[in-house]
Amino acid sequence: MAIYRLIKEVIFPDPEEAEPDGLLAVGGDLSPKRLIAAYARGIFPWYSEPPILWFSPDPRLVLFPEELHVASRLHRQLAKNPFEIRMDTAFESVIQSCARINRKDQAGTWITEEMIQAYIDLHKIGIAHSVESWRGGNLVGGLYGVSLGRAFFGESMFTLTSNASKAAFVRLIEKLKEWEFHFIDCQVHTTHLTSFGAKPIPRSEFLRALKKALWAETKQGLWSFT
Repeated sequence: MAIYRLIKEVIFPDPEEAEPDGLLAVGGDLSPKRLIAAYARGIFPWYSEPPILWFSPDPRLVLFPEELHVASRLHRQLAKNPFEIRMDTAFESVIQSCARINRKDQAGTWITEEMIQAYIDLHKIGIAHSVESWRGGNLVGGLYGVSLGRAFFGESMFTLTSNASKAAFVRLIEKLKEWEFHFIDCQVHTTHLTSFGAKPIPRSEFLRALKKALWAETKQGLWSFT
């Protein structure tokens, strides 16, 4: 299989032509138009230094909202409402914290300054969103991702105190279920996400589910739990 080099025109090759590790194409830019086109085709950028690398892994880790699993101990802890959970009130702080803080199952960071600015631009047009855990007026955990149609593409999360990112994640999934979202794209396997019920599905199945999710209108703009 060939690795494609992107041209100035915003087009992508068929995701099914990706390499075994999911690498599909190199180059291009991180403009909102290109990022939206990529996500709509089941493709995302993932790199630590130029050139930009575009991936569409097989299998794909996906969480269906109705299959969310919360361990009993965590459920008891979250039932005490230890955090105030907000949406889209501190997107820049969330993505910058995700870039700084190490996470399990991941060495180093792929969230470069270029990536940070690209997703801030997506947030400004109401396509990228943050979910935040606050305690005592301080941001202590959260996550961010991209939404198109009735699909949410999770990108990264961080935590400064126990269960902060988990609380934000669980509250997000509950809200997405209420909004009738079809799935949350978790991209690649992590034990953390599989513990919540995420499971690998073939890329072909993922692409069919994505096509169906995109039939719905995108919930664009600032999100809120109220």
